[in-house]
Amino acid sequence: MASELFTKICAAEGEERTKLCAELAALVKGSGKPSMSLITEIKTAMQASGKKDGGLREGAFLACAALCKESTAVTEAHLVPLLGEVLNGLSDKVKSVQTAAEEAVKAFAVMANGAAVKVLVPVCMENMDVSKKWQTVVGALMLLGELAEKAPSQMAPMLTDLQELMTSCLTDLKAQVRDQAKETMRKLLDTVQNKDIEKVLDDLVVNMMDPSKTEETVHKYAGIVFVQVVTAAALAAVTPLLKRGFQERRDALSRMCAKIVANMSKLVEEPAEALVFMPQIMPLLESASQNVSDPEARAVCNDALEQMQRIKKKGEERPLRKADHDVVVGYIKAAAPSLDDELLVNYMSTMCCALADSRCYDEDDWEYAIVSYLAASGSMDRAAAKVAAASIRDKCKADSGINDAPKEEEDDAEELCNCKFTLAYGTKILLFNTEMRLKRGYRYGLLGKNDCGKTTLMRSIAEGKVEGFPDPALVRTVFVEADIMGEKSHLTCIEYVLDDDNIKKYGISAEQVEAQLNAVGFHDKGAAKPRDAVSTLSGGWRMKLALARAMLQKADILLLDEPTNHLDVMNVKWVQDYLMGLKNVTSIFTSHDSKTLERVATHILHVQDLKLSVHKGNLTDFVKEYPPAKSYFELKATKFTMNFPQPGYIEGVKSKGKALMKMENCSWTYPKNTIPTVEGITVQVSLSSRVAILGPNGAGKSTMIKLLIGENIPQGGNVWKHPAVRVAYVAQHAFHLIENHLTKSPNEYIRWRYEIPGEDKEAIKKATMSLTEEEEEILKKEITLELKDEELKVYKVKGVVDKLTGLRRQNKQKEYEYQLKWVGKSDDANVFVPLNKLEKLGKLFLKLVKVVDEKIAAMQGMYVRPLTREMVEKQLEDVGLEPEYGTHTRMGALSGGQKVKVVFAAALWNQPHLVLLDEPTNYLDRESLGALAGAIEQYEGGVVIISHNEEFTKKLCKETWLMEKDEATNIAHLNLQGDADWMQQALKQVQEKGAQEQITEMVDAFGNKTAVTQKKKISKADLKKFKKKIAERRKDGEEIFTDEELESAGFIL
Repeated sequence: MASELFTKICAAEGEERTKLCAELAALVKGSGKPSMSLITEIKTAMQASGKKDGGLREGAFLACAALCKESTAVTEAHLVPLLGEVLNGLSDKVKSVQTAAEEAVKAFAVMANGAAVKVLVPVCMENMDVSKKWQTVVGALMLLGELAEKAPSQMAPMLTDLQELMTSCLTDLKAQVRDQAKETMRKLLDTVQNKDIEKVLDDLVVNMMDPSKTEETVHKYAGIVFVQVVTAAALAAVTPLLKRGFQERRDALSRMCAKIVANMSKLVEEPAEALVFMPQIMPLLESASQNVSDPEARAVCNDALEQMQRIKKKGEERPLRKADHDVVVGYIKAAAPSLDDELLVNYMSTMCCALADSRCYDEDDWEYAIVSYLAASGSMDRAAAKVAAASIRDKCKADSGINDAPKEEEDDAEELCNCKFTLAYGTKILLFNTEMRLKRGYRYGLLGKNDCGKTTLMRSIAEGKVEGFPDPALVRTVFVEADIMGEKSHLTCIEYVLDDDNIKKYGISAEQVEAQLNAVGFHDKGAAKPRDAVSTLSGGWRMKLALARAMLQKADILLLDEPTNHLDVMNVKWVQDYLMGLKNVTSIFTSHDSKTLERVATHILHVQDLKLSVHKGNLTDFVKEYPPAKSYFELKATKFTMNFPQPGYIEGVKSKGKALMKMENCSWTYPKNTIPTVEGITVQVSLSSRVAILGPNGAGKSTMIKLLIGENIPQGGNVWKHPAVRVAYVAQHAFHLIENHLTKSPNEYIRWRYEIPGEDKEAIKKATMSLTEEEEEILKKEITLELKDEELKVYKVKGVVDKLTGLRRQNKQKEYEYQLKWVGKSDDANVFVPLNKLEKLGKLFLKLVKVVDEKIAAMQGMYVRPLTREMVEKQLEDVGLEPEYGTHTRMGALSGGQKVKVVFAAALWNQPHLVLLDEPTNYLDRESLGALAGAIEQYEGGVVIISHNEEFTKKLCKETWLMEKDEATNIAHLNLQGDADWMQQALKQVQEKGAQEQITEMVDAFGNKTAVTQKKKISKADLKKFKKKIAERRKDGEEIFTDEELESAGFIL
């Protein structure tokens, strides 16, 4: 009957054919499955050739489409062998046959069980070959895309096998093939199901089509913060990109690809999963480890190769257990002994193997792959089929070696989170396949070494990027960062809080914001006011502002990154009390303050060896359980050391106790304020200075430093700095300097910053060196100067000053003279003017003098330190930043502690004589603090430190400047304290050879060394002879100057 109907279908046309197809489908559905003879007839008709048999082929494809649309589960198994012929029909020369084949392909896509990918994908791959016509290739690609959407988990393991064919299709000459390949490849990459790489999937597809995008795509991929396990599918997704990266044979690109290879392979749960990398990547990695020219990059490639070899060995020793088709056939026959359809049994076994190999053991998926087929076969009812499906699933799972993890014992506290995840930052793995369980009301101290991923973990939780973490609608998290400065710093405190996206989302009003600010200490008559601009707040008040903003969001979990940073003792206690008072809120906090962890923590979350472990109790309890943790809180360097560049020679300075910077009776009042912030400040700094500036938040410590370095001009009193002194100032919120350069590496940033000789592009704009509009107008007025020539005769010169040229010299009285250029006159008219005469012309000329002094001092610092990649890399290593992060990682991927080191390295580049540090201990762990302390102890220049870290300042500083506000006037005054014996000894100290020796040679950017002649004081007898020779040369008509000739001969007066 079915064969007769099929013969009529092939002969009929139009509506009659459609009606006959429906009758055939109903007949087959009623009988349970098509006969083998019918399938053979349909296949033979599809294979018919020639134009005259077009109707026969068309009828076969339409009949197949009808059977697919009305198929039972058993019919599906018998129709699948026809797929190859259906795809070939897409390229038939007869248009109506093509249309019929298209209908059949669409019907196949709807009918096919997603778990049948191991049957369907090989057929598609066979029809994507270059020997096939483009219509067939497009159809195969379309079906692949449908399968990827229908069964992503089962399709993902097939990605490795598909990559080469997909790459070929993406670059096919036919636009139709390229377009369909692009759409399908995107769907295939979605099967990876990794949220971390979602944003770069389009870039991966584009790169496969356009190799010119390789470098930028590698950079994007390297910048991903991974928080999920990397599967074989994720490795397969990146393989084409890495292959192209290595094949470009550029050292930097090969190095980055090698790091991605090494680190992504570590993220694989089973070593055998990384074996998909081996055949394509290993040969390229071996070549790079031998042929890359840069030694450091070559070492990275070699490390990656060794890592891959170790993983390969482990993978081969413990291969993944793949499901055995014949064994599973046995399980099916055992569960359904009355089933006698061999084709159906084999089809079901293939689907079961696909589920097992994709590690998918979900009950619904296995029922979908088994129950309907067993029930449709008539061998058992659905209830019995479900029992059979469970039996087959359990046996396959046991064969795979996967066991269910034991459940944790419950307690009374509400569980907020129980998840398993992996965390990485850029190319560095931080946590691997670790578990995290959090309970309501617990206070977790997050502990671990710097750069282990503490801040990244909290940020990832807050941004919803931790796999398995509850949805924000169920568990609300708020992340409080230490540094809240940014482009919104001009807003008032109330405006700043209201501008937050979450504050807007929760509908919090300005009145609620002000009330919360009042609760944390912001008052209209207080030290910090709710309507003050954020930029005017001290570091401590900024932290309290961030905490107030977090409190308003009523979090279930509060995440705090160094909440006691910038805070004085009183405010640290306030934060501790606040956290301890949160009975219904869970808090996770990092802190380098052992006292805070001791007092606040109920549990310790410890990061070690890429795992996160929970320990009940506070810090003392944890140290008893894990004694090595004590080293986290000892102020000593246990792993690395820091080294500050030693200061250079200062002409005329013979004693380390000689003042190099002074403030005398200085006061400063902020704009719009009526009373001074600081008043009567008198201090001095020398090479021997080791000063700690202490005081409560808002007492004016940073304000005083800004006056000292010239960022602000005091309204009363005087500030002086030796003209040859170089000063490094690391501000409390120095991060903002690098926030606009996050795409640069630290090495690139420092070279950019100092690429103009004698200039620091990031130097703070100092009021003491910037002309006001009024001063600019005064400069345009004509002046008259009385000067002396070489024969000491007085002469007058007048004109309008254009600028100071930047040249400076010393006269006979050892006073500096600065070269001045006139408007409208040639360089021959330039004159050297003594400093005392410039002082008499007004303060604006002193500002111009300071600009010249700063540039000359900076140039002196560059004599022995050429601005090369190698020298900058050494500088970064000296502050504890290894080349991996200093030269080869963009700053956007660095941790807070690493960014602090970049700021240090950049500020110290010019070999300063004095270093001023405002809260340098923030973001650094104890190990880094110990290294910093060691560097300061060995440093031969002067150091001034603002810090609330009492242990740190006591270790280093023998002199204290205590800033305190007068309770009656609210004006800050300075109380100087120090160890008199130590100070006396320091003042007598003889210049250390390494710190104060004169420069004897200069090294340029290419490594060439040039001798620098030492300047000697000329004796009276030699000076007389020298002047006689000059007089003779002048008689011969030569125009020369005594001081210039002396300088060129290596003498000074």
